[in-house]
This record gives sequence, C-alpha cells and structure tokens, in this order.
Amino acid sequence: MDPDLALSIGAVIGVFSIPSILSALSESRAPRASAVTILLGGGLILYALQTKPGGYRMDEIPHVFATVVSRFMP
Repeated sequence: MDPDLALSIGAVIGVFSIPSILSALSESRAPRASAVTILLGGGLILYALQTKPGGYRMDEIPHVFATVVSRFMP
C-alpha cells in the first residue's frame, strides 16, 4: 500500500471515530468499536510514517491529502 494512501485513510478513520467515542461515553457504555477504529487508524498512520523515506513534515500533509484525492476522483 502506498504510504500516502495509508496516511490519508488512517487520518480519516481517526477523525470519524471521534464522534463514535463521544457517543459511547455519553451513553455510559464502553467504546469498544471506537477503540478498534482508533487502533486501525493509528496503525495505518504508523505504517505510513515508517515506510515513507524521510517521513512527513506537517506542512506537506495537506498536499498529500490533495494528491490522494486527485488520484481517485475522475
């Protein structure tokens, strides 16, 4: 898997799991599914950081997202 794609998918999964965590905590139940999605997103981000030579700088992350989206949008 391309490190840019892994970073983008991991970040999107991580952001989308935040409402699930808040919902589970507000209903006084364990956020089990949310914990799994956080681990999945974190694992993808970690994979991307380890496989990209030189890593990522904070200022290039928006460009990475735009590149990944432009590859898959017609």
